[in-house]
Amino acid sequence: MRAVVQRVSRAKVTVEGEVTGEIGIGMLVLLGVSEDDTHDDACYLADKLVSLRIFPDDEGKMNRSLVDACGQMLVVSQFTLLGDCRKGRRPSFIKAARPEVADTLYRTFVVEVQGRGIQTATGRFQAHMDVELVNDGPVTLLVDSRKEF
Repeated sequence: MRAVVQRVSRAKVTVEGEVTGEIGIGMLVLLGVSEDDTHDDACYLADKLVSLRIFPDDEGKMNRSLVDACGQMLVVSQFTLLGDCRKGRRPSFIKAARPEVADTLYRTFVVEVQGRGIQTATGRFQAHMDVELVNDGPVTLLVDSRKEF
Protein backbone atom coordinates (compact mmCIF):
# COMPACT_ATOMS: atom_id res chain seq x y z
CA MET A 1 0.00 0.00 0.00
CA ARG A 2 1.13 3.48 -0.74
CA ALA A 3 0.00 6.63 0.95
CA VAL A 4 0.47 10.31 0.44
CA VAL A 5 -0.01 11.78 3.91
CA GLN A 6 -0.76 15.46 4.35
CA ARG A 7 -1.08 17.19 7.69
CA VAL A 8 -4.14 19.41 7.37
CA SER A 9 -6.03 22.02 9.29
CA ARG A 10 -9.12 20.92 7.35
CA ALA A 11 -10.03 18.75 4.37
CA LYS A 12 -13.10 17.47 2.58
CA VAL A 13 -14.05 15.28 -0.34
CA THR A 14 -17.06 15.83 -2.57
CA VAL A 15 -18.71 13.43 -5.01
CA GLU A 16 -21.25 14.85 -7.48
CA GLY A 17 -21.84 17.89 -5.26
CA GLU A 18 -22.28 15.81 -2.07
CA VAL A 19 -19.73 16.06 0.72
CA THR A 20 -18.89 12.43 1.55
CA GLY A 21 -16.18 13.15 4.11
CA GLU A 22 -14.88 16.15 6.01
CA ILE A 23 -12.39 16.65 8.84
CA GLY A 24 -10.77 19.39 10.85
CA ILE A 25 -7.23 19.09 12.16
CA GLY A 26 -5.64 15.82 11.15
CA MET A 27 -4.40 13.87 8.14
CA LEU A 28 -5.57 13.57 4.59
CA VAL A 29 -4.44 10.15 3.36
CA LEU A 30 -4.49 9.37 -0.35
CA LEU A 31 -4.33 5.59 -0.40
CA GLY A 32 -3.24 3.31 -3.24
CA VAL A 33 -3.52 -0.48 -3.07
CA SER A 34 -1.15 -2.66 -5.09
CA GLU A 35 -1.81 -6.11 -6.52
CA ASP A 36 0.45 -7.72 -3.91
CA ASP A 37 -1.04 -6.04 -0.83
CA THR A 38 -2.65 -8.04 1.96
CA HIS A 39 -4.51 -7.51 5.23
CA ASP A 40 -1.10 -7.21 6.92
CA ASP A 41 -0.21 -4.23 4.72
CA ALA A 42 -3.43 -2.46 5.73
CA CYS A 43 -2.76 -3.10 9.43
CA TYR A 44 0.88 -2.01 9.20
CA LEU A 45 0.01 1.21 7.39
CA ALA A 46 -2.86 2.06 9.74
CA ASP A 47 -0.60 1.61 12.76
CA LYS A 48 2.23 3.56 11.14
CA LEU A 49 0.10 6.55 10.18
CA VAL A 50 -1.83 6.80 13.43
CA SER A 51 1.49 6.79 15.31
CA LEU A 52 3.45 9.02 12.91
CA ARG A 53 4.73 12.01 14.88
CA ILE A 54 4.06 14.91 12.53
CA PHE A 55 2.01 17.21 14.75
CA PRO A 56 3.65 20.01 16.75
CA ASP A 57 4.24 19.80 20.48
CA ASP A 58 4.20 22.85 22.78
CA GLU A 59 7.60 23.88 21.43
CA GLY A 60 6.51 23.61 17.80
CA LYS A 61 8.51 20.44 17.09
CA MET A 62 6.91 17.56 15.17
CA ASN A 63 6.62 15.31 18.19
CA ARG A 64 2.93 14.35 18.46
CA SER A 65 1.01 11.62 16.70
CA LEU A 66 -2.51 11.82 15.32
CA VAL A 67 -3.71 10.25 18.58
CA ASP A 68 -1.76 12.77 20.70
CA ALA A 69 -3.14 15.66 18.65
CA CYS A 70 -6.73 14.32 18.89
CA GLY A 71 -6.78 14.60 15.10
CA GLN A 72 -9.02 13.06 12.49
CA MET A 73 -8.24 11.23 9.25
CA LEU A 74 -9.79 11.60 5.81
CA VAL A 75 -9.00 8.58 3.63
CA VAL A 76 -9.35 8.85 -0.14
CA SER A 77 -8.70 5.88 -2.44
CA GLN A 78 -6.30 6.74 -5.25
CA PHE A 79 -5.14 3.95 -7.55
CA THR A 80 -2.99 6.43 -9.50
CA LEU A 81 -0.40 6.24 -6.70
CA LEU A 82 0.58 2.92 -8.27
CA GLY A 83 1.12 4.52 -11.67
CA ASP A 84 4.46 3.77 -13.29
CA CYS A 85 5.69 6.68 -15.40
CA ARG A 86 9.16 5.38 -16.24
CA LYS A 87 8.36 4.40 -19.83
CA GLY A 88 6.55 6.44 -22.43
CA ARG A 89 4.11 9.23 -21.73
CA ARG A 90 1.12 7.33 -20.42
CA PRO A 91 1.29 5.88 -16.89
CA SER A 92 0.94 2.14 -16.50
CA PHE A 93 -1.35 0.97 -13.72
CA ILE A 94 -0.68 -2.76 -13.94
CA LYS A 95 0.66 -2.82 -10.37
CA ALA A 96 -2.61 -1.47 -8.96
CA ALA A 97 -4.94 -4.02 -7.34
CA ARG A 98 -8.15 -5.06 -9.07
CA PRO A 99 -11.08 -2.94 -7.83
CA GLU A 100 -12.71 -5.68 -5.72
CA VAL A 101 -9.42 -6.40 -3.93
CA ALA A 102 -8.53 -2.73 -3.57
CA ASP A 103 -11.95 -1.87 -2.12
CA THR A 104 -11.68 -4.62 0.49
CA LEU A 105 -8.21 -3.53 1.60
CA TYR A 106 -9.18 0.15 1.53
CA ARG A 107 -12.09 -0.63 3.86
CA THR A 108 -9.82 -2.78 6.03
CA PHE A 109 -7.42 0.14 6.38
CA VAL A 110 -10.27 2.46 7.43
CA VAL A 111 -11.55 -0.05 10.01
CA GLU A 112 -8.04 -0.50 11.40
CA VAL A 113 -7.61 3.27 11.79
CA GLN A 114 -11.01 3.56 13.49
CA GLY A 115 -10.07 0.66 15.78
CA ARG A 116 -7.15 2.76 16.99
CA GLY A 117 -9.56 5.45 18.18
CA ILE A 118 -9.33 7.86 15.25
CA GLN A 119 -12.42 9.60 13.91
CA THR A 120 -12.30 8.76 10.22
CA ALA A 121 -14.05 10.08 7.13
CA THR A 122 -13.79 8.74 3.58
CA GLY A 123 -14.33 9.48 -0.05
CA ARG A 124 -16.28 7.09 -2.26
CA PHE A 125 -14.38 4.19 -3.79
CA GLN A 126 -14.13 4.32 -7.63
CA ALA A 127 -15.93 7.66 -7.82
CA HIS A 128 -14.67 10.87 -9.38
CA MET A 129 -13.90 12.98 -6.30
CA ASP A 130 -13.05 16.60 -5.65
CA VAL A 131 -10.65 16.86 -2.73
CA GLU A 132 -10.07 20.14 -0.92
CA LEU A 133 -7.51 20.66 1.79
CA VAL A 134 -5.50 23.19 3.70
CA ASN A 135 -2.06 21.62 4.05
CA ASP A 136 -0.68 22.65 7.45
CA GLY A 137 3.03 23.37 7.30
CA PRO A 138 3.06 22.25 4.56
CA VAL A 139 3.74 18.71 5.70
CA THR A 140 3.48 16.00 3.02
CA LEU A 141 5.00 12.53 3.32
CA LEU A 142 5.12 9.37 1.24
CA VAL A 143 4.67 6.08 3.11
CA ASP A 144 4.79 2.60 1.62
CA SER A 145 3.92 -0.61 3.50
CA ARG A 146 6.67 -2.40 1.56
CA LYS A 147 9.14 0.29 2.66
CA GLU A 148 10.14 0.94 -0.95
CA PHE A 149 10.74 4.60 -0.15
